[in-house]
Amino acid sequence: MPEGHTIHRAAIDQRKMLVGKRLVVTSPQGRFSAGAEELSGQTCTAIEAYGKHLLYHFQMGSALHIHLGLYGQFRTAKVPAKEPRGAVRVRLLSNSHVVDINGPNTCEVLDRAGLKALTNRIGPDVLREDADPEKAWAKIKASRVSIGQLLMDQSVIAGIGNIYRTEILWRQKVHPALPGKSLDRVSFDSIWSDAVKLLQLGVKHNSIITVDNVTKSKTRYGERFNIFAKETCPSCRSEIRKFEMAARRVFSCDICQVPPEI
Repeated sequence: MPEGHTIHRAAIDQRKMLVGKRLVVTSPQGRFSAGAEELSGQTCTAIEAYGKHLLYHFQMGSALHIHLGLYGQFRTAKVPAKEPRGAVRVRLLSNSHVVDINGPNTCEVLDRAGLKALTNRIGPDVLREDADPEKAWAKIKASRVSIGQLLMDQSVIAGIGNIYRTEILWRQKVHPALPGKSLDRVSFDSIWSDAVKLLQLGVKHNSIITVDNVTKSKTRYGERFNIFAKETCPSCRSEIRKFEMAARRVFSCDICQVPPEI
């Protein structure tokens, strides 16, 4: 599933293609025909990301809500538009570009009330200027759930996925199994700041990079991790422990990230 930086990068790229333009909206696959008909012919006024959710705002006040899930993807190109590839749920066509959205987990039209309900249930997004870390801290300090699970809970903090979860906790020397209520404020502030830093870097380079002082390859920045899917810790050279937490893979170094006494 794409992590938050991917969705924010998509919003940045697609604003240049669609915002301020009257769009032809279709559903080549046919499963979004009614929604496409409702939006088609309207001007796209804004595109914004909330964690892993992308919202396309239209002039009449409604919005197209996209959540890619595990298998969804965006395809963008300049006009003239080619034939759709695969099962395209929705096609957004401006006078300059086409955006095809294949296989999203969620594809729906929201009115103002629906928009408010959606944004109210999403936790503060570390990549948004209006994010309030105090809201995340209030939930974490009151929870017995592990910090590893809480960071993946999009109602607590939005945008962090499995890779960032693993890497941020290792960088901040916090074990994933530590209960939220046992996390101190200094550690929370460090986790939040590191999340902001790393996801901003991900948006800039369109790639997850959690290793400090990396240099670009000849073509682009590739993904660079410290312990995610690794065998040994780059800091202490001990073996990385792999286990499951809420049906997701977790990686930790029990030397650098001291396990809690439970």
